[in-house]
Order: sequence, then structure tokens, then C-alpha cells
Amino acid sequence: MVKDDERQPLLGDSSRQQELLGYGIDAEKLTKLIDPKNPKLLRELGGVERICNLLRVDPSIGLSADEDRERSSSIPFIKRQQVFGRNILPQAISKSFLQLLWAAYNDKTLIMLTIASIVSLAIGIWEDWSPSHNPDDPRVGWVEGTAILVAVFTVILTNAINDYEKEKQFKKLNAKKEDRLVKVIRNGHEHEISVYDLQVGDILILEPGDILPVDGLFLDGHNVACDESSATGESDTMKKKAFPKNDDGNDNSIDCFLLSGSKVLEGVGRCVVIAVGEHSFFGKTMMSMRGQETEGTPLQVKLDILAEQIAKLGFAAALLMLLTLIIKYLVLSSLENHWPSSEQMAATLVRIIIQAITIIVVAVPEGLPMAVTMALAFATTQMLKENNLVRVLSACETMGNATAICSDKTGTLTQNVMSVEKGTMPAYISFDNQEQGSIKQWRSKCNDEKLVETIVQGIAINSTAFENNDENGQRSFIGSKTECALLSWAKQLGCDYEQIRHDLNVVQVYPFASKRKTMSTVISNNITGKGYRMYTKGASEIVLDHCTQYIDQHGKPHRLDKEGIVKWQGIISDYANQALRTIALAYKDMKTSENLNKAKGNHGNKDNDNDDNDDDEEEPDLDNLILIGVVGIMDPLRPGVVESVQTFRQAGVFIRMITGDNIDTAKAIARKAGILTKGGVAITGPELRNMSVEEQRKVIPRLQVLARSSPTDKTVVVTRLQEQDQVVGMTGDGTNDGPALKMADVGFAMGITGTEVSKEASDIILMDDNFNSILKALLWGRGVNDGVRKFLTFQLTVNVAAVVLSFVSALTSDTSESILSAVQLLWVNLIMDTLAALALATEPPSHDLLQRKPISKYAHLINFPMAKMIIGQAIFQIAINLALLYSGYALFHLDPAHDEKVLRTMLFNVFVFLQIFNELNCRRIDNTTLNVFSNIHRHWIFILVQIFVIFGQYLIVTFGGIAFKTVPLTASQWCITILLGSLSLPIGTIIRLLPDCCGCERRFNEDATPLASYSRMHWEGAIGDIRKEVRILSLLRRSNHHHHHSRSNSNTSISSNTYHNHNHHRRTNSLNTQPTILPSHRQQRQNLTSSPIPPELPPRPTTYGTTTASNDISSGTSSGGNRFANLVNNAKQYQLAAEQANQRQQQKSSKK
Repeated sequence: MVKDDERQPLLGDSSRQQELLGYGIDAEKLTKLIDPKNPKLLRELGGVERICNLLRVDPSIGLSADEDRERSSSIPFIKRQQVFGRNILPQAISKSFLQLLWAAYNDKTLIMLTIASIVSLAIGIWEDWSPSHNPDDPRVGWVEGTAILVAVFTVILTNAINDYEKEKQFKKLNAKKEDRLVKVIRNGHEHEISVYDLQVGDILILEPGDILPVDGLFLDGHNVACDESSATGESDTMKKKAFPKNDDGNDNSIDCFLLSGSKVLEGVGRCVVIAVGEHSFFGKTMMSMRGQETEGTPLQVKLDILAEQIAKLGFAAALLMLLTLIIKYLVLSSLENHWPSSEQMAATLVRIIIQAITIIVVAVPEGLPMAVTMALAFATTQMLKENNLVRVLSACETMGNATAICSDKTGTLTQNVMSVEKGTMPAYISFDNQEQGSIKQWRSKCNDEKLVETIVQGIAINSTAFENNDENGQRSFIGSKTECALLSWAKQLGCDYEQIRHDLNVVQVYPFASKRKTMSTVISNNITGKGYRMYTKGASEIVLDHCTQYIDQHGKPHRLDKEGIVKWQGIISDYANQALRTIALAYKDMKTSENLNKAKGNHGNKDNDNDDNDDDEEEPDLDNLILIGVVGIMDPLRPGVVESVQTFRQAGVFIRMITGDNIDTAKAIARKAGILTKGGVAITGPELRNMSVEEQRKVIPRLQVLARSSPTDKTVVVTRLQEQDQVVGMTGDGTNDGPALKMADVGFAMGITGTEVSKEASDIILMDDNFNSILKALLWGRGVNDGVRKFLTFQLTVNVAAVVLSFVSALTSDTSESILSAVQLLWVNLIMDTLAALALATEPPSHDLLQRKPISKYAHLINFPMAKMIIGQAIFQIAINLALLYSGYALFHLDPAHDEKVLRTMLFNVFVFLQIFNELNCRRIDNTTLNVFSNIHRHWIFILVQIFVIFGQYLIVTFGGIAFKTVPLTASQWCITILLGSLSLPIGTIIRLLPDCCGCERRFNEDATPLASYSRMHWEGAIGDIRKEVRILSLLRRSNHHHHHSRSNSNTSISSNTYHNHNHHRRTNSLNTQPTILPSHRQQRQNLTSSPIPPELPPRPTTYGTTTASNDISSGTSSGGNRFANLVNNAKQYQLAAEQANQRQQQKSSKK
């Protein structure tokens, strides 16, 4: 009876469950709160506070971790799970193996073959037992039909096993993908638990970037905004507010409902979980989507189209063969003295029909989809071992043709293990953490303890990071890496951040938002004991713009004048040029709460139902801040990033870094990584946004660094690249990377540090957060495309050779019989379909694939080298087999009267070994190497398949006489046939060495066209430098002319000439050296009293890359013609104009 009770539905008798377990509400009623959002029902149930009471949870403490655990072996929350369920969806019903067999059989070709085999079997049995059958001949008419059925079953079995293994593999991948950690409050403390362990009643902590795994009701928080577009289809950002305690029922606009599957865009807060698993909004949606079939990948679609075209040609060839042989048979029969009997005629016609059907079997490339499936299944399995979790199957093959990678910096190119390295705080006391004792020296220079208290208080309270045990049991900070670095530095000063947070009264929090690049926290001022204090941290130049004062080492504020701003900007620039991320810390005191009233958002459980100005109230008042100082945080590059960037460049993939850091830091990191090169462009997000669409299209090709970017900027870059037919891969780990990841052709998210938004938007997850893993994804993507092309080259060669050979031999034969029997062709079909797909589509990629350029997404599946190999090998195979067919008796010294079966067996053996050695040829389908045995020791699947085929061929020839119409061969005959088959290898080498005739290879070039090459950018950058030098020279000559004119008017011609000659000597060396001409020029300009002020001279760049979009972009980009030649001509024209201007000035001086 106990077991029967356990089998009852959890909510089958909810009232009895509530009586037994003590809950005043069930899962069904809680679900009605969410789907749809029902504030009226929530009001009837008594509000959020009443819901918490019914769920037996205190929002400030959370659930007890030991609930329902009476003994150590007891399962916690067992009663709660019986009523509300677990946060795990029921196991999806998988197809059984028999169902997979049936699905694999639902193919038109296989059904047609089955019908043909049944017809063949019936006619064969009828022939065996007909009165006209010769008693001395064996009854083997059933063999061909049975062999066809066995071949069909082999194909079905192979496909079903492959589908079964693939489904099992992707189940493991999805289980790994869906599991993640979330933060909850239990026993009054924050804990990280698995998403599967969430219970109804848990107090869940909300942070930017989280994807909600459960439904909940908002309790309290600060500026929480959610994107519910994935759940509801509404694109508007939904602001969340706490449900008011004293609700009059008239305002239904307050949204406290949190939907599972929605994304937290900004803000921090808490909610109480009310629905999990299949009862949640997301769970019900997922349950309704089960059973939907996934679409094929782009490569599969292309191959299906090609297979259909080949099948049509095969049907045409079979129909032509059928009609030709029937006409031939009827003509020959009419020329004989007697007409054949009806039984003989029927038997002959059936044999002709079977040959025609066999041609269709050989011609139809049913192995193409299998090759793609095997290649993708093998690649995704191996990529997972190399820390690439493929979420979208098509991304694997798409990545192989990527032409551009747009990478985030923090956590992607860098290690995302930040530490405070340097700082200037307050003015102008600096420290360097790399020097021993630097912190103590800095502390001793700070003469005011309240100043130190202000610094550590601002770091501790204006942060959401906290300390907890990591997976290894070690104490570490969890949260934003920047905040973790600041808290770690404050801990070095002896700061107890937990005590500070406990002692201070937080009034308002403005979480970090990408649009303002700052985070602010307002507290009751405990230092002055009056009013309020707001601490702010964020991007250094943005915070500095809002500061009007700064504090000194005594803690006294001073006005921030222009000189002070220049000094602080110099400090920021100096840190940024050292590849340090700069963070500014500031504060301001407020006497009253008037400014706070502008900022009231969704904090706490305040009665804010009368607020009408939400948009204005959610932004902090950053005016008149007092600057505390600036710190430089180091985030070192990941090991191997420089080498990976160089390899990407060799592979024809253009790397762009898109980051939220300032321009100087971004450029410094990009130079270290090898991303920013000479001639490249580095600009900021605002500069990109201010450009027109046409200007953006012009700057994008040379864009290498985009700093201070917003989510809009990233999507703009991806869009502009895709408009120019680029295949874009986007990497990122932050919430702000989500839109661009979704829009990119292949989106990469970081598995460890990546937010749930980035993971959800991505196609591939990098499990080790390593930029170098993207290179492996590129390698495997190219390997998948190459594997399918290798198989296609091999199969089409066999198709053409087998069809033509069967057609010609049957047409010229006296008995209208093909030299290759139907069963022999089915064995060849098995070799070239199933086994060849397994052998060629599963080859591990070699690093040679990274030495070539990406293939255009519009390129045809068959390129020129492939077509050359297919046609060349097919002609060779047809020629050698026809030569042996008509001259074999003489060549092999055979007797035509007795050795017909021997010759047919030798021909069959030669044909099979031609395919075996041609399969070796197809391991290399490009012209990069002639060594087809390269890395074959790593391709163990290929070796095993070849051994199996050779062993199978030996058994067929030796023991398959009845079914395959063969006889055993002698050792010498084996050697001769193998030697003839091995001729495929030298023929393949000769075909590769054939020169390009009529420019076919150039005409059908499949390489993707790069928007900008590094060599061209380097030369453009060099010519840009020359143009600037010529412009500077021209301006200096004009300036010196004005100076000479003013000095001549003052009757000091001798000194003026001496000075002029001295400056002329300096000018002639300006292109060979890099003199500091700007200061001297300014001094000269200050001495000019009677001449107009010359234009400001641009400084000569001393580092690679330009910093503005307008710097030599429009002039360096030509809409047509040779862009490089235009730049050279422009440089020559500038130089010629400068020389002409100098000559005119000398002529004027001589006239005077």
C-alpha cells in the first residue's frame, strides 16, 4: 500500500497534500500567478509577504539547508518536492532503436532498392525452379535479390547506430550545458548551489547577466530590469518593482513577476521562487517543444541538392541503358533464325532491369548525408574533448569558413584574473604593487585615517562581490573580476569588508550599467554623521568628467582646474599605455534626501506605486563628484594568445578587439596580442556611432580595435561585416556581448566566466574560457568541410567510373551483361558510401589547414582541383578497365574458352583496388602537398576501414564465388591486380601537377575575398606617414617664409638668412629622422607678430594604428581602381606640390 501511495500524482489531491505537509498553497495555484501575470490573484492571496508565509520561508533568512533532514542519510526538502516538484524536467522520451531503424529506412532510394530486390528475388527463385532450368547449374537465382536486401539492411543499420550514438552524445552535452550555479540565501548566508537544487521558497539573488531558471516574485532590489523577449516576445525592457504592502487594487502596472527564461539586464535584487521544473513558465514551454525535429545544417542542405542532381543523372543513365539494351536484345533476337521463348525473354528482360536498377544504386550518392552526419558527430565529440561545447550543430561547419573574429578583451584575450597593480590615490600619492613595501609606504604618506577609511569604505560598500569557498575549498572572491581585485587590494590594507557592509546603512544602489560605465551606492554618512554620501566607481575618464574637486593626502578637497584635469588625464593615459585598466573612485556628500528622491527606483518594499518618473529616477546624480583617485588593474594576456592571433592571420582570419576599456588601454593590449598592426585603425564606440553608414563601411575593413563600445556598437560592427559578405565569429563573456553573439554567424561564449546571457546567445561555449580554443574550433570546422569534400571527390569518381564501365561493357557484350555484376556493384557501393564516409569524414584535422585562406560561403562544393581529380581518375579507371576487358586474355595469358571467370574476377579485383588506392589520393584534395600518407598514423579509423575492405575483398574473391561470380586467384594474379590498382597513386600525383589551363583555377577561385590584407595595411600606413611628413614639411616652409618676411622688414637680413639656412638644414633631414619639430615650431609661431598664425601641425605617430576614424581613412580608401596606386600617386602629388611651393617662395624672396 505504501508503494501505491508513492505512485500517486504529486498534486493529484492537493488539499490532502497540504493537510499532510502543512503548506497552504499548491503548485497549480502558484503557476496561475505567472501564466499569465496575474496581480489580481496575487492581491487575493495576500501579496508577496503572504505567499512567503504559505511557503514557510523568511525572506531575510531563506530556507534552512537541513529542512526535512531528520537523519544524516535523509534527503532534504523531500516534502517540499512532493508538493511543488523539483527543478528538473522529466526525461525526454527517446526513440527506440527500432524506431531509429524505421526512420533510417524512410528513404526513397532504399525503398526503391527494396522493391527491386524483392522483384529480383522472386524472379530468381522462379528461374531456379522453372522447367527450363539446367539441372547441372546451381540454383543461385536468389543470391542477387538477397544480397541487395543485405546491403539495404547494412545501410539502415549503420544509419540507425549512428543516430543512436549521436542522440546519446547530445544528451550528455545538453546535461552539461544546462547545469550551472546560482546564488541563494539559506540559513541567512549566501550560497552557490546547482540550478537543479533550487526549491520553491528559495530566496534567489538576481545579478546582471543571469537567465532565470525558475519563476519568482520580486522581493527587493535596485533598478532590476529584465528582458522577457525570449519568453513573451515583447522587446521592451521590463522594470521590476516590489509588490506594495498597502495595495488598493487600482494599480495593475506594478510588475513583480519574474519569468523563467528571462534575462536580468541590469540591477541587483532578490526574489522568492514560486515555480520550478515543468510547472515553471520555461518548463512548460520546453515540454511543449519536445518532439520537434531539428533542421539540417547548411552543408547538409547543399549536399542534399547535389545528391538530388546526381541521382537525376543516374536515373537518366539507367533509363538510357535500359532502353539501349532492350533495343539491342530485340534487334539481335530478330536477326536470329528463331525467336527466343517467352521464359528466356522474360529472364533476359529481368536481368537488364536489374542491371539498370543497379546503375541507379551506384549513381545515387546516399552516403553524402551520412558523411556529413559522421563528420559532425565525430568533430563535436572531439571538440568537446578540446573544451569546445557545440550548442548549434551548424556552427561547427560555419566556423571553418570564418573570415573575421570580433573578440572581447576581458576574460577572452586576457585571463580575467585581475589585481590592482598601480594607483594614484589621493593626489598625487602613487603606489606600485610590484614593488615590495609599496603599500606600507603609501599608507604612511596618507596623513589622515579618515581618508583611508573613505577609500576602503567606498571599495567595500560600492561592490556586489563577496568571499566564499571555490570548487577547491579555498576562500576566494566571487563576482565581478574588477570588484574582486579592488576588494583584494582593500583586504591588503586590513579592511574587513563584511564588517563595513554590516555597519553601514545602504540607502540606494545604482548597479553598473554599460550605458553610463559607472556604479554608485548611497549610504547614510557615518564619517561626517550628517546627510548622505554617494560612492562612485567606474571608467576613469567618464568619472573624471563628472568631478569638480579632488582630495589631497590630508583628505582636504581642492578645486579641479584645467591643470589638475591635465595631470589626472596624464596619469590615466600613462596607466592605460601600460595595458592597465583604469578605474576612478569618487564620492560626494549630500545634506538632504532631495537628490535621493530623484533616484528612488525599486529599492526595498517602499510604497512607490505613485512614482510616475521612473526613467528619470533610476539614474544617479553624478554632478560635482570629488575624485579620490585612480587605480590601474592588470589583466594579463592568456598564454598562447599572441601565437593564436598570428596563426589566425596566416589562416586569413582578421582579428578585431571590441572592448569597453578606454582607447589607450585597448591599444596597449591589442599591440601586445599582435592584433593592432601598422595601418590598422583604433577608434572608440562614440566615434563609430557618429559616422554615417557609408563612413562605417569604409572604416570597418581596417578596424582592429574598438574601445568604449556599447552593445549597439558591437552589433553595428557585425552587421557592417556581414553586409560585405564576411563570415563573422564573435567571442565574449559579458551580458553586453549577448546581442552581437546572437547576430554573428558563430557566437563563442566563455563557459566559466561567461554570463548566462552570453551562453544562451552563443553557438559554441568555450569550456576553458581560452581564446586559443577558438583556433581549435576553426581547425575542426575546416576539417569537417574538408572531410565531406574528400568523400565527395572519392564517391563521384567511383560513380562516374562504375556507371560508364557498366554501360559500355553491357552495350558491347554479346549477352548484354555488365562486366561488374549487380552484387559486385553493391559491394563497391558499400565501399564508397558507408565505409568511405567513415574513413574520409573522420580524419583529425592537421595544422596545414590553417595555412590556407577561408573558402567563400558562395563557393560550390566541387572546386577546380576536385573536378580535375574526379575527371582524371575516372578517365584513367575507365581506360584501364576497358583495356583489360578487351585485351586481358592476351595480357594475362588466359584462355578465352575456360578463363572467362578468372578475367572477370581480376577485373573486379583491379576495380576495387583502384578505389582503395584512390581513397588514399582523396586524403589530400588540395595542392598544398603531394604526400598523401601525411599524418596517416593519426587516422586510425581510416587504417581500420582499409584493412576491413581489403580483408572483405579477399573473402569475396576467394569464397564468394556463387554470390559474387568470382573464382579464387593465384598469388601472382593477386600481385598483378594490386599493382594495377596502385597506379591510382602516381596518376593522382600527375593530375595534381597538371598546370592550370585557360586560367580555370583563377576563374573558379573559391577563396573568400578579404576586406583588408595586412600587407596592404602596412604599406598604406607607411605611405600615410610619408604624406604626413610631406604635409608637415610644406607647412614648415610656409611658416619659415612668413618668419623670413617679418625679419627682413626689421632690417635683420643677415641673421634671418643664417636662421633660415639653419632651419632649412633641419627640414632636409625631417624625413630621415624624427625630430621634435612641434615645440620649435610653436616657439617660432609665438615670435611671429606680423604674420598670420599657421595651422596646427599634426604630430607624427610613433605607434602603430590610428586613433580616429577620420585619420587617413576617407583619403586612403578608394571606391574603385588600385587603392595602393592611388595612395602612391597622392603622396607624389603632395611632395611635388611642396617642392613647387618652395620654388615660388624662393622666387618671391629673390625679387624682393
